[in-house]
Parts: sequence; C-alpha cells; structure tokens
Amino acid sequence: MSIDLGMPQTPPAPLAERRLSRQIMVGSVPVGGGAPVTVQSMTTTKTADAEATLSQIYALAAAGADLVVNYREPGAIDRIKEFGFVDRVIEVALDANIGLDLAVIAPNSEIVTYASTPTDPVVPVRACMSANVTLRFVLLYGIPSPAFDQAVAGITAALAAGALTELPVHRYDLDDIVAAQDAVQAGAVGKVVVVPG
Repeated sequence: MSIDLGMPQTPPAPLAERRLSRQIMVGSVPVGGGAPVTVQSMTTTKTADAEATLSQIYALAAAGADLVVNYREPGAIDRIKEFGFVDRVIEVALDANIGLDLAVIAPNSEIVTYASTPTDPVVPVRACMSANVTLRFVLLYGIPSPAFDQAVAGITAALAAGALTELPVHRYDLDDIVAAQDAVQAGAVGKVVVVPG
C-alpha cells in the first residue's frame, strides 16, 4: 500500500551509504554491527487522557519494548541511564527536550528533529560540542526523491509484514476545510488530509 501525498519533486541527490559500525551493548540490547535496528517509540495520545495513554504504554510493553519511560516524570533520566545511553534521538520537541536528550545521549551520537515550534530553541552549544553530538534537522518536503521512495518502500513492506500499524487517515473535501481544522485542533490521531475537489 502506498499513499500519494502530492509531495513536490526535488532534484535527486546521492544517498548516503549506511555506515558500518561496531556493535555495542545498550543494557541487554545489541546496537550496531549486524544487530537488528532498535526503535524508540512514544504514545500518540494527549497525556491528559490517562486511559488512552496507558493503553498505548501497555501495547508497547506487550510488543516487546525493553523500556517504557514517561520522560516528564521525575527520575526519567536516571531510568534511561540505568538502561544505557542512547545513540540516536528522534525528537519532535527539541526546545522542550534538549536537556533530557543531552543527559541520556552517548558521546558521538545524533539528535534528529523534524518538528518545530513557534520560537526557535536555545541550543546549549558547549554541551553539544563536549559530547560531540550532531544535530540534524529534517524537513520532509526536502528529502531527495530516491530517499523518500526508499522510505516509502520500507514502511510499505513493514506495514505488509505486520511490523507496523498504519495510523488512520482522516480525509476531508476542500469544502469541508472547517471540519478538517476542527479535527486537527481536537487532536485527531493520525493524519488529517484535505483533498482538493
């Protein structure tokens, strides 16, 4: 299954080769080398909705998550460090979480962010330099076509294999734009798509 999002075409650019690395242990989880890719997940619920949030946490644990942490609770940094340092953070709220990210990330690692807020985050340059952390900013619409196609193919294969669960897509006609905006403001889970007439 593939979904056409009407993305603008970008000029092709060479893809970076996947870099070979030595394997290390993060707690009891092998990372790098020939080990399978490990994934960090998060809930997609509003945290005020305790029942829905707990349901997703239980689902993560049932799916085999090695560690489930509420990063907003006291002691979250210590719990993550007990498990092991993190080699890559995929961040949706860099401004709010940069301190936590730097507290748990391993030296020579990467923080990748793909979301923004109305104000630019304050980046603690000295802490990033001391840890030799790479900050990488990603704009979905700027990803080269071959990389985008590769990501779509990988996600499509994972969906077909049952390794991922597809988020719901809420489609609205252009005439129903107000309802689409209402869905976004109400915190619709998944994607809200407006389809031109």
